[in-house]
Amino acid sequence: MQSERPDEDARRAYWAEQMEAACVHMAAVSDYPVDECGQAMAPLPDAADEAGVEVAFSTTKVAKGFDRLFYLREGLIGDFVAIARQMNSRGWILKVEDAYRTCTIQKHLAMKEELFDVILQRLRWELKGRMPSPEEMSRRLSAFVAASPKVGPHTSGSALDISVLNRDDGVEIDRGAPYLESSELMPMDSPFISPQASRNRDEITALMAENGFPPYPYEFWHYSKGDAHAEHLSGTGKLARYGSVDMDPDTGETTPIENPTKPLNSIEEIQSEIQRALARLGDR
Repeated sequence: MQSERPDEDARRAYWAEQMEAACVHMAAVSDYPVDECGQAMAPLPDAADEAGVEVAFSTTKVAKGFDRLFYLREGLIGDFVAIARQMNSRGWILKVEDAYRTCTIQKHLAMKEELFDVILQRLRWELKGRMPSPEEMSRRLSAFVAASPKVGPHTSGSALDISVLNRDDGVEIDRGAPYLESSELMPMDSPFISPQASRNRDEITALMAENGFPPYPYEFWHYSKGDAHAEHLSGTGKLARYGSVDMDPDTGETTPIENPTKPLNSIEEIQSEIQRALARLGDR
């Protein structure tokens, strides 16, 4: 017999608690010390081909028509191959949804209409219909999409967003929701998913952690290694070796980003996007 669906107030309270915890985490990451190692990046499709492992890559655009950039730091390529090989041996295929992002991509991702609209709607639901201020919207955005390069491990070339497919038929392994879910199903330990989906999340996370990639607790698809997020989550006390960088796509060489704690989107830009979102949603 199916258990009773948790009431809306319980879901709302859980969601608000998790999003606030994500904001606290982001603040801690912003303060975490980084000693950028200067390591170059390498393309993941080439690494998979050379190692003879089966890996799938997303074919969708990120935002504003930008292609996804499937790169990681060179020091993480061996871990990536090991993860893919272990998944293949279990009858799975690692699907890389996203990896390195430029600051420009990161900025536009936060303002992507589909994502922005969902976050605004979720925040209004959380606030029981009240219109959020730009500051409140900025805070919630920061729980979904890094508000500055410093807190964005994708701009460090040290993060992977993943799905996992069944190797026999290509069907996605059930994790309770698909990649980029934006609801109370999103946190890794969400109590609102099925027992099987929870076991699948646990098994995938154990495999990633075995290769040094701890999970981001508030997105069940996100893992990283060697950056401020990973070191803070793991409690190592070590300096993060991967900071936010620009990458030369021809050589893979990296250059540290100046002023990595500067917000990628201003309060004024967020205010303007709120008004555009309300117009799109037919709610002024």
